[in-house]
Amino acid sequence: MSDAGPEALVGLLAEESRLKVVSAIVLGATTEREIVTATNLDPKTVRKALERLIRGGIVESATTGGLRVVTERFKEAARRVAADRPQPRPEELGATADQAQVLRNFLVDGKLSHIPATRSKRLVVLDFLAGQFEPGRVYPEAQVNYVLGRFHPDYAALRRYLVEEELLERREGFYWRTGGTFDLDEQSAD
Repeated sequence: MSDAGPEALVGLLAEESRLKVVSAIVLGATTEREIVTATNLDPKTVRKALERLIRGGIVESATTGGLRVVTERFKEAARRVAADRPQPRPEELGATADQAQVLRNFLVDGKLSHIPATRSKRLVVLDFLAGQFEPGRVYPEAQVNYVLGRFHPDYAALRRYLVEEELLERREGFYWRTGGTFDLDEQSAD
């Protein structure tokens, strides 16, 4: 089995005939004949694609006889890509320096790993989230859900906390920012 990286896996699937062969196996074809039938490719093309896919470690003979896709290769490639991708720093997401100190404990890959139970830490997280909304702008609930959902799947809890802590106000399905840290526009000081 080849131990090539994610790029090699993508390269193996970049050829349409190989992609069709893998797809046919995923959908249940276990022999060359079944792959030919499922893909409408000629036997020579299927054989050539299979040889390349087996050499690349994507396809192998199953213990039950027949062919199978080595899904573990794709999982490992995804893990490698995720591990190599740089984590965004809270400041890159718009956090202030003070917020960043707390957020580093709760943000993983730009998402909240969990909502802090301690109110003081939760307030810092909520202040950061309130900063995602423009002062003076009214947002429909669906848009608030979308913005908060980018950070955590329980956007309803975050939305409720923001309203309870008076960082957002709600009326008739619409929300607007009513608190939190924000930068004063230097031009408005003139």
